Amino acid sequence: MDNDKNDKRFSATTPGKRFMKLAGMSASIAGNFAKNRIKGALGTLTEEERMREREQLFSQVGEQIANTLGEMKGAVMKVGQIASQFKDVFPKEIADALAKLQKESPPMPFAVIERQIRQELGKEPSEIFAFIDSKPFAAASIGQVHRARTHAGEEVVIKVQYPGVDQCVESDLKHLRFALKMAGVLKVDKAMLDAIFDEIRRSLVDELDYVKEAQNVREFAAFHASDPLIVVPRVFDEYTATRVLTLAYEPGDDIRQVQAPRYSQEMINTLGHRLVSAIGAQIYSLHAVHCDPHPGNFAFRTDGTLVIYDYGCIKKIKPEIVAALRRSTRAAISENYAELDQALISLGVRNVEHAPHMTADFYAPWVGIVHQAFSETPFNFGTATLHEDVMRLARRSLKHWEAFRASPDTMLVDRAIGGHYWTLKQLGVNTAFRDALHKALDLKAA
Repeated sequence: MDNDKNDKRFSATTPGKRFMKLAGMSASIAGNFAKNRIKGALGTLTEEERMREREQLFSQVGEQIANTLGEMKGAVMKVGQIASQFKDVFPKEIADALAKLQKESPPMPFAVIERQIRQELGKEPSEIFAFIDSKPFAAASIGQVHRARTHAGEEVVIKVQYPGVDQCVESDLKHLRFALKMAGVLKVDKAMLDAIFDEIRRSLVDELDYVKEAQNVREFAAFHASDPLIVVPRVFDEYTATRVLTLAYEPGDDIRQVQAPRYSQEMINTLGHRLVSAIGAQIYSLHAVHCDPHPGNFAFRTDGTLVIYDYGCIKKIKPEIVAALRRSTRAAISENYAELDQALISLGVRNVEHAPHMTADFYAPWVGIVHQAFSETPFNFGTATLHEDVMRLARRSLKHWEAFRASPDTMLVDRAIGGHYWTLKQLGVNTAFRDALHKALDLKAA
């Protein structure tokens, strides 16, 4: 009976029921916005009070969206996780609230996991594996991971997708977009929003196909094969299907364990370089980048090895976008702001209809912040406040923000790069990355 109750609690509900939940959320949010507008129309609030009311409203709305998506799991929760990375699509307060969706989800009952394995692989789990740990190794929005052992004695991990998640992607995205539009919290025009949601949809569909993820794993393993200190787990094809992926167990230390005395500062710096070089090589040589910078997707070893897990969210980058990224980065390094502006237009992140040209006065402070992270002298990420500098500068630059927009070609790449700032910060890396950046920019296509 307990398992039946848990199955009902965690199973994907029908698209209709999910729509009603999202519609209820949007109606509540729209009501809150209407009350706020009425209060503002009365003219009794000062400008400072209006800003404070706005921030409080967006914080409340963000909490409401995050709580609703977190309860629903599946595609909408995954969208919420992605959205938390993009403050140019959502107001900052809402993106901050959505960030809590990055935390690990409650696990699915093991009976459901066994049933999925049986349905996908066509055999009883006990026929395939000598042992499966009923306690999940990790649990996320669309699936969870369990340690296991094959009958041949090989240690593996099994990634199992939650039942019904793939059936609700289209309706979840459609209804979530409608709910957010009704709530009035999206900051981009319809054409760009269409492109962004198309990109999110593509990413989700790819993530739900574990056969495709297995292909990604093999591609990245081959790409990094020349560096024995970058480990990509091996795929067990015979135990892999659309909703079940089996990989070799590759242990490593969690990011929270990477500290003295187990790791010296020199080794921490080495691991930081290995991570930055790997991401740079993926972008500029492989033209495909691992786009989920969640710390749980990376593990570390005391000999300097970097282990990279989870290849569901991979962004294939068009050659012309790689060229524009290279061009914009080189322009920023050389402080050629006219060239930087043109490169950003090529990337699709500059809205020339709002402002045909942006001046050096606008770009210089932003480039100054980036220069710190990629300087020629050591930079201490552990004590860095670049994120605070960015927010302060963003507030001073509000009147220029309509000159920029999110781009579906770069938003997942930005997610990877921006996310790893926090990885370097949590590791406490204290080193110089300018040479590593130049090496990445000089790489040719693989």
